[in-house]
Amino acid sequence: MEQASAAAVINARGIVTGWSDGARTLTGYPAEEAVGRSVAALLAEPPSTAALAALTGTLVLRHRDGTPLPLTVRACPVSGADGAPDGYVLTAEPPAEPTPAPEPTLAEQAFQQASMSLSVFDTEQRYVRLNEVACRVMGVPEDVLIGRFFPESVEDAEHSHSFLSNLRLVAEAGRPVRYNSWAGAPALNREHAWSIEMWPLKDDSGEVTAVALAAFDSTEQYLAQQRLALLNEAAAGIGTTLDVVRTAEELVEILVPRYADFASVDLLPWVLGADEQPPAPDGEIVLRRVAHGSVTEGVPDAAVRLGQTDVYPTFSPPVRALREGRAVRSQAGEPDFVRWVDDRNALSPEGISHRKGVHSMIAVPLRARGTTLGVAVGVRMAHPDDYVADDAVLAEELASRAAVCIDNARRFARERSTALALQHGLLPRDLPGQAAVEVAHRYLPSGSLAGIGGDWFDVIPLSGSRVALVVGDVVGHGIASSATMGRLCTAVRTLADVDLPPDELLTHLDDLVTHLATDDTGAEVAELGATCLYAVYDPVSRRLTMAAAGHPPPAVVLPDGTASLVPMTAGPPLGVGGLPFEAVELELPEGATVALYTDGLIEDRDRDVDHATAELCRTLTTSAESLDALCDVVLKAVMPEEPSDDVALLLVRTRALGADRVATWDIEPDPARVAGARQAATDQLAVWGLDEESFVTELVVSELVTNAIRYGEPPIQLRLIRDRALICEVSDGSSTSPHLRRAHANDEGGRGLLLVAQLTQRWGSRQTGSGKTIWAEQPLPPPD
Repeated sequence: MEQASAAAVINARGIVTGWSDGARTLTGYPAEEAVGRSVAALLAEPPSTAALAALTGTLVLRHRDGTPLPLTVRACPVSGADGAPDGYVLTAEPPAEPTPAPEPTLAEQAFQQASMSLSVFDTEQRYVRLNEVACRVMGVPEDVLIGRFFPESVEDAEHSHSFLSNLRLVAEAGRPVRYNSWAGAPALNREHAWSIEMWPLKDDSGEVTAVALAAFDSTEQYLAQQRLALLNEAAAGIGTTLDVVRTAEELVEILVPRYADFASVDLLPWVLGADEQPPAPDGEIVLRRVAHGSVTEGVPDAAVRLGQTDVYPTFSPPVRALREGRAVRSQAGEPDFVRWVDDRNALSPEGISHRKGVHSMIAVPLRARGTTLGVAVGVRMAHPDDYVADDAVLAEELASRAAVCIDNARRFARERSTALALQHGLLPRDLPGQAAVEVAHRYLPSGSLAGIGGDWFDVIPLSGSRVALVVGDVVGHGIASSATMGRLCTAVRTLADVDLPPDELLTHLDDLVTHLATDDTGAEVAELGATCLYAVYDPVSRRLTMAAAGHPPPAVVLPDGTASLVPMTAGPPLGVGGLPFEAVELELPEGATVALYTDGLIEDRDRDVDHATAELCRTLTTSAESLDALCDVVLKAVMPEEPSDDVALLLVRTRALGADRVATWDIEPDPARVAGARQAATDQLAVWGLDEESFVTELVVSELVTNAIRYGEPPIQLRLIRDRALICEVSDGSSTSPHLRRAHANDEGGRGLLLVAQLTQRWGSRQTGSGKTIWAEQPLPPPD
């Protein structure tokens, strides 16, 4: 129906007296229903006072069908015959057709549909516009925030103050600002990382009229950066030592507090010992706690104490992680999680209050080189987020790095223990009895990461009351060096038994090292190289003969207190080959002290060798209760605080056999002189009070002197030495060494040496500068 203007007449009492057809069309009331009614009965809402005073405004009528009908109405007063107001004529235009809303521009669509939070503030920091994401972040629709001051819409926190100060800075300075913030928001249940950019909006004159901002939620990127930073920190912070427990502690320090509120590392017991890996048990698993940490001081939330073992049930996340070989996450509400927390509470009731709020845990196995070593556990209480898949990936990466370091430490500890046991087994424990020297020694294995080296020392009794003193050092560290040391130590003892001079013995030893390097591994000779000092002391002549292969010279302290290094030419290290060794000989008074040592005593990266050797000589003159006590004094004064190499120290105090204990006779090369030699020996034994040894001594002297006359060359000499044993020596100018042989029934000779061997404790021969010496020892009863 075509709509027309509406008109109505109302008298002074508010009664409708006229009603146009347009009024009928607008309101639905015909004239017969409208005329005579009060105009108030046709209104849906009372008119405003302002509209009545202005005689124009919006009136809300009630349509005949009951719906409200807002109309713009004008009132025109009507005068009566006497000129007084008698009513009003009301006119109203039909409502215009609604104008369709204009299509949003591309800019408006971009603003509203942006994936980041976009907002506009005026220069007084009041909200002007917000897009849909910003409204979701704030948790309220746009019309609630429009016109409000920013601080009224957020909590009073540091990040809110920073946001407001940056808004003001942009409005005042007219320059954009970009910064990052870790903050929450009214509609978010936890803090997020935000990348925020603010920029000024200016009019044509360049005046700042508003401030726009974009806030991008960069939480995922931020957490990824945090995980990467944690991995980088773990790479530098885990495995700084080759100690299993310390490595586990370093893993806990990385995890707490950024990754977990409580973290622990439990290892299988065999990892901390020297045993081989046992088969994995099928049921419950016993683990030993080696490290734990907590955001709460004192770690009261730990149910297991450090060093204790605990039996972990099959349903527990640690056992599941060990069985499945992967990180296992468990959250509050899950049956196994509840059972696990109950199990911990039953094990340690005093820590129940500290475990309140536990809502998420993760257990990750420690595996390296296919071997399972233990499990690391992380627990969250105050941390609001549960462990998610990305956290499991991070945990496995951290555990993998830590496991390799723990395994390295385990292998090092095991190898070090093996090398130390091997070395202790090869080194002399109780030095053999001999009267030539008084001996004290110390061996200190290195505590450095390089491991046990190949240092060794030995004291070897020789014929004629002499003694061999040996100190050596194999290049390198570990079991291989200890094994090489054992071979060299055995070789030196074998060569010493042959009674070779020091320089000749080192030549044979040098050949041995060369063959070891070539025959065993094909490796470079230098890899199996070694240094060695070999010395022989004769208490009869009081002469010390020595030769060195790349080894530091010994220090000598005379009875008058003067100390110095022995001037000697150290030959090349063993294994170089082709170069000679030079022997040096000293005559020492009785009571002189000789110090033989390895380079670990005086050499270090930050030390001057000359200063260290001078300190050694000075310390050796220190008064000490005993030679053993002097060892400790020397080590304390000379040894580096943290030696990087093994240290072997051998202190020797010389003794002398006086003329009253040695008897010597020159023998003419005539068989008739044998009887005189027997008689001279018998007379000397009587002087020494050894009449009981006369019978055997006569036989030994007779056989040895007879052989020297018959098969040797002059000059011939007989010597008796009274030491801890009775030693009979016969020297001649021939270098041909005798040997035992089995005499047949019809042989006239060949039984002399066999008789000597059966009657004496031991016998042998040695080469001398002018020939050879045949010797035999008889045991003597201990002195009263």
